[in-house]
Amino acid sequence: MPVDLTPAPAPSHEQDQAVLVLRLAGPLQSWGERSAFNRRDTPPQPTKSGVVGLLAAAAGRPREADITDLVGLRLGVRIDQPGTLLRDYHTASDYRGRPLPQAGVNAKGLQKPTSPAKDTHVTHRYYLQDAVFVAAVQGPAALVTTLAEAIRHPAFPLALGRRSCVPMQPIALGTVRNGSLVDVLAEEPWQAGEAAKATYRRRAQRGPEASSPHLIDLAATFDDLSGEDTLQDVPLSFAPRERGFTTRRIRHAWLTVPTGLPPSATTAGGARPTHDPFALLGW
Repeated sequence: MPVDLTPAPAPSHEQDQAVLVLRLAGPLQSWGERSAFNRRDTPPQPTKSGVVGLLAAAAGRPREADITDLVGLRLGVRIDQPGTLLRDYHTASDYRGRPLPQAGVNAKGLQKPTSPAKDTHVTHRYYLQDAVFVAAVQGPAALVTTLAEAIRHPAFPLALGRRSCVPMQPIALGTVRNGSLVDVLAEEPWQAGEAAKATYRRRAQRGPEASSPHLIDLAATFDDLSGEDTLQDVPLSFAPRERGFTTRRIRHAWLTVPTGLPPSATTAGGARPTHDPFALLGW
């Protein structure tokens, strides 16, 4: 059963806040979290660093620019279609047949050769295939409105984590919203692809969802100072020589979201019935 996410009364300063909803979908996504050296991983959902980087690119901010205001935005991510994990076995070598250089440089600033000589560099890169996420950022209305316009007319190319991961359009869903982050994500219709919706429709005809195919429960994660979990994905700077990250507290939840499918005529008033696992036992 979905947890109760009834928000507490909003402080007065939140009355000037707004929410921007983004659909993050594409053939490939990769949101580096602990990537280092030869292994480039991806967590199962977008990181705050990745979302902040996408917003900064849309706004035309150089890597050395201050991102304090973007980091201060509250983030919520809903998993509409988890996708599947892809491992790319990647090799690199010098086309001239020379040994590869190492990361270290000599007194002249030139890269040193590998010792012993290394002709091929092997890496493992991980991607999410055919995943769809709905991300929402909440912050000052003026800033969020500016970012919404920037997403529609980006200054720099946008990417889903890595430059090679191009997002599908549209990225911004509708106009800037008012209300709490939880309510906005719960009200946004399911954004999964047609294949996933067709599968859910077939399952709803014979499974426990038959009485309420117009609703689906989706996992979500929210920034929350009193959250039960932490992630180290908050960027301090995107400057190449000053990159660093800090932690944020989050909470995990389930949201009941409209699917866009017609409700069942057997469900009185369109309400979703309560699941009772002991009903068949007569308890």
